[in-house]
Amino acid sequence: MCFRHIKPMKNLILGTAGHIDHGKTSLVKALTGVDTDRLPEEKSRGITIELGFANLELPGGINFGIVDVPGHERFIRSMVAGVGGMDIVMLVIAADEGVMPQTREHLEICQLLGVKKGLVALTKSDLVEQDWLNLVREEVSAFTAGSFLEGAPVVPVSARTGAGIDALRAELGKLAVEVEQKRSDGPFRLPVDRVFTVAGFGTVVTGTLLSGQVSVGDEVEILPSGLVGRIRGVQAHGSKAEKGMAGQRLALNLQGIDRDQVQRGDVVTPRGVYLATRIVDVHLDHLKSSPRELKHRSTLRLHSATYEVSAKLVLFDKDSLEPGEGGFAQLRLEHPVLLLNGDPFVLRSASPSATIAGGTILDPAPPSRRRRTVEAIELLESLATGEESGIIAKMVSGSLLSGLSFSDLVKRTGLSARRVESALAPLLTAGGIIQVVREPRIYLSREGFSSLCELLSHELHAYLENNPLKDGMSKEELKTRLPARSDQRFFAPCLAALEKEGNVKAERELVKLTGRKAEAVADQAVIQQGIEQELIAGDCEPHSLKELCDILRIPEKLALEHLNLLSREGRAIKIKSDIFYAPAPFTLIQEKLIDHLKEKGEITPGEFRDLTGLSRKFMIPLLEYFDAQKITIRVGDKRILRKR
Repeated sequence: MCFRHIKPMKNLILGTAGHIDHGKTSLVKALTGVDTDRLPEEKSRGITIELGFANLELPGGINFGIVDVPGHERFIRSMVAGVGGMDIVMLVIAADEGVMPQTREHLEICQLLGVKKGLVALTKSDLVEQDWLNLVREEVSAFTAGSFLEGAPVVPVSARTGAGIDALRAELGKLAVEVEQKRSDGPFRLPVDRVFTVAGFGTVVTGTLLSGQVSVGDEVEILPSGLVGRIRGVQAHGSKAEKGMAGQRLALNLQGIDRDQVQRGDVVTPRGVYLATRIVDVHLDHLKSSPRELKHRSTLRLHSATYEVSAKLVLFDKDSLEPGEGGFAQLRLEHPVLLLNGDPFVLRSASPSATIAGGTILDPAPPSRRRRTVEAIELLESLATGEESGIIAKMVSGSLLSGLSFSDLVKRTGLSARRVESALAPLLTAGGIIQVVREPRIYLSREGFSSLCELLSHELHAYLENNPLKDGMSKEELKTRLPARSDQRFFAPCLAALEKEGNVKAERELVKLTGRKAEAVADQAVIQQGIEQELIAGDCEPHSLKELCDILRIPEKLALEHLNLLSREGRAIKIKSDIFYAPAPFTLIQEKLIDHLKEKGEITPGEFRDLTGLSRKFMIPLLEYFDAQKITIRVGDKRILRKR
């Protein structure tokens, strides 16, 4: 039996754009047979108020989800929501009226939101003479010059007579071949443009799947609220399906989420993958048609996908942008939304209400940046022009001493885990990026890692310089010298790197400088000599720590530092925290004890007192010291010699 290879369906989003009453909805009905005006008010007024949807299949495995947007300037918010995710735009211009105000604004919005392909449909062509139609063609050619529609097909059509509809379908088919389908390998993301309930099923949301795949049974999260639910059912372009693919118009039946808990502007995502943000770094283009300069700290309305949110504009290197000018900026949002690297957006002024600017998200979770710094501008330039490895390198570098985890990189770039892995591989091989924590995987730039190592080395040097009698610095204390923004788990790899370079040496709980010995400075040598003399003078019952301090007139802390140093060097014997012996009398006591045990086999505390003439103050600590040093073993109230 022979099986023919079935070409997979190519799913694209086709959107309308154009002035009110130029025939967008009628044209969609002529193409698909679907009337996208669904609201009673739309029927009665004869205008589109909300987004309308239809499906169009073309030969060659092309499947268009059509989004019909409103043309009235009062409904620009809905229009922008419809452009989000659009692959091809069908700019509708009525042949009897030509280019109108909303025609211009819609084209600008499409351009700002990154639409790359499209055509112009000259509707109502049956109402005008050929000469007039030719004049309109010339007007359209001049109007689209310099835009992504320059040189695009211009197709005269009539929704009433059907003239030109087949030619329009043919041109759409040609454009579809040129357009790359959205990637299905990343985490899924569906901005919600409509919410309703279905009896017996519950909450249903619709939208265009911007990336990834979503399947029945998937656990989902609604951002920015963080509500968690599950996919009970999927419809793709109006038909029941087990999964939805990037580029499709989908309806998702949500289990565990009520109708009033989700709204347009929310986003359906996999649980725990993405985080909403309130601060984004962007590249901004101020429209030439804007009536005035765009000032630093202006308050505007940001539109991206189906989101709309108030945003304060922070310009990085300028105080204002003239019409037609571009630059880097930060947008501080009134409430959190989900934005990722590469997402397009539009900015509109509140009064007068108009589209004035737009651009691309560069960093959806930026570190603190200062205005007018060369470093900030260079980093943003790299994010704006870099490929995936370059973008990840700059994001990690921009994290400075904080580092970025693998999951952070997935969230901030919007890339699939596999693509992040691929982008990281050459950076790790070249050594520009270092994985400093194994699990969860956390990365630092080589410069950031080196800076941390240098900082720890400096802290160790400074500590020992201020504490010349210390042999080293405890690991726990040195770890506290890491910056607050750095992960404590960075300490071990930094210490290992310093050891490998031969600069430091870690011994048990101490970190030491290689080749350094703790020494008393010249003016403190007298103190050490005084301590040694007093210990010798004390013979078998030396002065206590307090008595030494009184005799030498030095503070207790300083005396302890010197005593500990003398102990490390073998010039004193530390029995306990406040009892130190000179070597000679201590050796005499130890030899007496060992000789006694060799002869008698055991000794009681009383016998040890009689043997040495020591008081209880010294006798008990000495016996415990010999136990700790594994010279003796305590058996009941007696000691015996430990076998060696």
